[in-house]
Amino acid sequence: MPDRATFPAGLNIAVLSRSVFPLHGVGGLERHVYDLVAALVERDVHITLITREGHRHVTLGALGDRRVTIQTIPYRTFPGANRPGTTILDRSTAYPLFGYRAGRVAAALAEAGLVDLVYGLGASTLGYALVRGRRPGSTRPFVFNPQGLEEFGGMDGSYGGRRAKGIGYAPLRWAVRICSNAADRVIATDRAIEPAIARHLGVGSDRMRLVPNAIDLSGCDRLAASGDGDQMRTRHGIDSEETVLLSVGRIERNKGFHVLVDALATMRDLTWRWVLVGDGPFRHRLEERVRSAGLADRVLLPGRVDDRTLHAWYEAATLFVHPTLYEGSSIVTLEAMAHRRTVVASHAGGLPDKVRHGKTGWLVPPGDPAALASGLRHALAERAHLPAMGVAGRALVEAEFSWTVVTDRMLAVFSELL
Repeated sequence: MPDRATFPAGLNIAVLSRSVFPLHGVGGLERHVYDLVAALVERDVHITLITREGHRHVTLGALGDRRVTIQTIPYRTFPGANRPGTTILDRSTAYPLFGYRAGRVAAALAEAGLVDLVYGLGASTLGYALVRGRRPGSTRPFVFNPQGLEEFGGMDGSYGGRRAKGIGYAPLRWAVRICSNAADRVIATDRAIEPAIARHLGVGSDRMRLVPNAIDLSGCDRLAASGDGDQMRTRHGIDSEETVLLSVGRIERNKGFHVLVDALATMRDLTWRWVLVGDGPFRHRLEERVRSAGLADRVLLPGRVDDRTLHAWYEAATLFVHPTLYEGSSIVTLEAMAHRRTVVASHAGGLPDKVRHGKTGWLVPPGDPAALASGLRHALAERAHLPAMGVAGRALVEAEFSWTVVTDRMLAVFSELL
């Protein structure tokens, strides 16, 4: 990696993304884009952020007053999009169309000499990739981040056993492949995802670069400490010695929260409380599953919460449980580890890079309630060792997944092309 002094100063970079926090809510992609932009701005990089129109009266907050220019593109979709059963249709129609429009804006900036490099996530750069194919001399270097490859069925290509899902994602797979083929460098966000990028996108080691998603450690520390966790327990009538199993994420089927409900239904002999922070289209079905399992008095679903409340829940937790069926990098898992929480998670996506089995947590096969219940029982039997494992998790985040480290890696990729 080149010395930091060799990084180009005063860069102008176009960042293209379908979503960014807080314009479009809270999620792994949204937080990654926001934090990446903030980290690059700290290194004297000017950002032109090309994204879709956001919620009315919501702004980028502090970033809006710094070296960030925002260009919004209409995101045209159908009524009722992103309700249960419509997400794939939206992502395979409206998303590529948005990417075509957004990429054309980036191409115009490149042709005018207003940006030095284009960085895009998912299909948001489709228009730029197509222009590169037709007029390669008119464009600037292009770095592409395919994120978690959900449209390819995740790491194993299984689509969770849902064949119709694979068929529905075909247009989006086409768009992502166009973007990948046009890119000078393709980002792998985890070591575990490198083989999947090579297999699904045909990217060799000459173009692939490992740059993990990251979190702001100092921000996590500012948001909550152990006392905040104690207050959260008291507020919800949870005893200081009671086991709190915490999960965080958008409530949709691929997050596997229903698998965790089925696992917990076999663990009635133990004392625990499950807290799921988040909301989404699968919530009503999940609540019905909880009631059917007779677990309503042990489950708390506070919905979406502000950052301070979320991080207080991390501090209140005994274990962080992430039962996802497939995954990209999982920012929430990194946040839990930043708060020194041991993790039980699915062996999916980029999670094995973070949850080192037996060291920072335990991994179980995705979609298997019995295996998940066994993993949870084992973790709780090892309760005396959880604090030390939590410390190991924090050390791993500091060494590999903090923005200080990851921004250096990203700027090194940019330097290769400039």
